[in-house]
Amino acid sequence: MSDKNELTFDPLFDRIAAILDQSRSNIVRTVNSQIVAAYWHIGREIFEAIQAGEKRAQYGQKLLAQLSKKLQERYGKGFSVTSLKYFRSLYLAYPDRSVPIGRPVGDQFKLPATGRPPGDLLEISNGFHPDLSWSHYRMLMRIENEKARLFYEEEAIAGAWSKRQLERQINSLFYERILASKDKKGMLAQAREETNGPSDVMDVLKDPYVLEFLDLPQTERIHESTLETAIITNLQHFLLELGKGFSFVARQKRMRFDDDDFYIDLVFYNFHLKCFLLIDLKIGKLTYQDIGQMDGYVRMFEANYKVEGDNPTIGLILCSEKNEAVARYSVLNESKQLFAAKYVTYLPSEEELEKELQRERRRLEEAK
Repeated sequence: MSDKNELTFDPLFDRIAAILDQSRSNIVRTVNSQIVAAYWHIGREIFEAIQAGEKRAQYGQKLLAQLSKKLQERYGKGFSVTSLKYFRSLYLAYPDRSVPIGRPVGDQFKLPATGRPPGDLLEISNGFHPDLSWSHYRMLMRIENEKARLFYEEEAIAGAWSKRQLERQINSLFYERILASKDKKGMLAQAREETNGPSDVMDVLKDPYVLEFLDLPQTERIHESTLETAIITNLQHFLLELGKGFSFVARQKRMRFDDDDFYIDLVFYNFHLKCFLLIDLKIGKLTYQDIGQMDGYVRMFEANYKVEGDNPTIGLILCSEKNEAVARYSVLNESKQLFAAKYVTYLPSEEELEKELQRERRRLEEAK
């Protein structure tokens, strides 16, 4: 009897649990939508009130201070002057959005040519997505470039990015990087599959690397030593470009094998991946010789410097021109330790690459 009851009980429990889980998910989504919608409307009210008032900064600041005090007296914390400024910034970042929320539209708050009765709901035409929280939009509204802002918003929705993931993509200039990449489809697909933290080397390595901060002359006559010196001079910026968890280990790391000396351009260690990263700088096209040399560097380094607990050493060839044929028909194609990436010393214009980006995004959507 007890076995029969147990068999009957388990499916029932699973069905009820599924209902509750889905309900809680819907509640979170609804709360996200309503919070952002409310803040957008508050931001618009503040903007319109300040615009309609005296055109002096002191007037706006005084108005915000008075409004903040009264709101906090009634609704508690969360309505500081800084918060009200954020609400206004949200509206300014998305002035054309229309979001549903109960709103009195008396003469002092009336929208142009609406004629709606007090308390009527505003119709929705292009609101805020329920999967993105206020924290997401606070981050998005800081992006001045409207096309970039929309791109990050769409990709955050498609990839179910957390606030942390969105922040990482923005800080790594993902939008600018994808414009410069020849493999836009691959980059979009990879970004949509990311997890909350770098657990694999492919979550960390980029292609291309944007080294605009080096301020190098736009000429092919740059020596590898010049590039290396510029990186060391701007090491802090380069570490940020490499990504989270990297620390600098050595420059021109000397390794001796028999009677020969070998030198690795740059060595770093990643504390998340628990492995060393060897970088070989190359001016010009990637060659099979470059790959063979890095393969030897990785093997020698692991034999002499890798300690117990370290994951396999990674070798990265950073080149100004990536030879796709060499990359495809070499050990790079399947190796989990050898990689090649292109670096660019300046970003291309959006106008040159915007159409290509949109085309690749459509292809990715159609492939789902």
